[in-house]
Amino acid sequence: MQIFLSVLLIAIIVILAKCVRVVPQRQAYIVERLGKYYGTLEAGFHILMPVIDRVAYRHTLKEQAIDVPPQQCITRDNITVEVDGILYLQVMDPAKASYGISNYLFASVQLAQTTMRSEMGKLDLDRSFEEREQINAEIVAAVDKASDPWGVKVTRYEIKNITPPQTIRDAMEKQMRAEREKRAMIAESEGERQAKINRAEGERQQAVALSEGERARRINEAEGKAKEILLVAEAQATGIRKVAEAISGDGGLESVNMQLAQQYLAQFGNLAKTNNTMIIPSNLADVAGVIKACTSVVGKVKG
Repeated sequence: MQIFLSVLLIAIIVILAKCVRVVPQRQAYIVERLGKYYGTLEAGFHILMPVIDRVAYRHTLKEQAIDVPPQQCITRDNITVEVDGILYLQVMDPAKASYGISNYLFASVQLAQTTMRSEMGKLDLDRSFEEREQINAEIVAAVDKASDPWGVKVTRYEIKNITPPQTIRDAMEKQMRAEREKRAMIAESEGERQAKINRAEGERQQAVALSEGERARRINEAEGKAKEILLVAEAQATGIRKVAEAISGDGGLESVNMQLAQQYLAQFGNLAKTNNTMIIPSNLADVAGVIKACTSVVGKVKG
């Protein structure tokens, strides 16, 4: 009898333990009563009816990150690339996620791969690297629309890698190398062009400066010569004026006659020395006549 009571007590404890459910935070349990959906248990303490109630499904309400395996896609320019990604989704309605589809995770991944192949087929290889955001948005829109009856919300999709074949990668590397060399040559030619422009500009400025300096030098020389001529003329005028004043004074005319006679004789002597032949005037009285003529000229000037 005691053994029976012990077994009964253990059975009661086991049954009560199965009737008690503690649901963790951000999780949901689907309860079936007699094989039919009865309700959704949220986070907290719950008691189920023994035997007739059971927990059929357990779902996490957290956002889940699902790895999308690599797949072969053909671009619009007929190049096969390997693409993989990550799909982010969240269960919004646990009941639909339990009864709307058998495995919403598998279905979401398959739909993401199908949409990926479709979107990659619309783009060339070069654009596929640039249009990642657009591809991600298209996949999210397609999967989210299809998963609405499943009670699942697709939040985002991210492409991890787009891997073209090795031959294409080699060709792309050559293209990038050629592009870099082209940019380097353009930069070098631009540098040479700018250097030539700078040198030409420097030479032009130098020529302008030299011409300006030469012009200033010539102007200065001309001004100096003009001042020199003016000063010489003024000095000559002053000298002539002084001579005229001296002639006008007492004994001035006699002094002029004497100086003229001396100069005449001196020049006549020099003329005789320059040749082997001695030149003698036919009439020595001409000396007095010359002096008289000069004196008459001076007298007229004085008058």
